[in-house]
Amino acid sequence: MEFECDPEKTKKNHKKYSVHFEEASTVFYDPLSATFDDPDHSIGEHRLITVGFSSKERLLVVSHTGKR
Repeated sequence: MEFECDPEKTKKNHKKYSVHFEEASTVFYDPLSATFDDPDHSIGEHRLITVGFSSKERLLVVSHTGKR
């Protein structure tokens, strides 16, 4: 899998949630993770939410978009 991020948004998210982008991206490798549509936040683009454990064994909720 390939992941892209906005460096400025990554800094803001780390400060706000104390989670680095690199850790958040490991949620997608959790075999028990679950992904759901996020219609409430899909204004202008289709957004998804994935819930799963990171490589640091923390349960994370990751908001993201699909492939462009």
